[in-house]
Amino acid sequence: MPQDETSPSLTTVETSYLREVEASAAQAAEHYDRLLRTAADLDNFRKRAAKEREEAVRFAGVALIERLLPVLDSLELGLAAANGSGDAPALAEGMRMTFNQLTSALRDEGLETIDATGVPFDPHRHEAVSTIESPDAPEGHVVQQLRKGYRFRERLIRPASVVVAKAPSS
Repeated sequence: MPQDETSPSLTTVETSYLREVEASAAQAAEHYDRLLRTAADLDNFRKRAAKEREEAVRFAGVALIERLLPVLDSLELGLAAANGSGDAPALAEGMRMTFNQLTSALRDEGLETIDATGVPFDPHRHEAVSTIESPDAPEGHVVQQLRKGYRFRERLIRPASVVVAKAPSS
């Protein structure tokens, strides 16, 4: 049967279909290439982030060490002065200044002192070393702090060692 001019020939349909398939294959290859590059970028990002985390943990204390170096210098100067001088008041003043430097540096980094004297005993912040009968203090309150306690950014580092009041026996 003869084909009329308006109906597409079989080869034209095949050619058109072949072009669509080739275009789709090229687009699929482009998407696959993009997928491989994205996967490689993600893998590189993960490795870089892990290395940065490792370094951050490794050098986390650098800021604190930098703040403590002047305290170390002051202690060294104080020891040198103590060896060459018999001036006890000057030595005591130097030690007081060094202590203030150290406590200031630690406070600025987030260290808090737990003041336990006169407060109710709290097992989350205090460590009871002993009890003592005390008519002056309410039962269960701290009457003496033997060793200071410390918190670092709201985390307990060391509980305060305390003596707790108990009611006097009759």
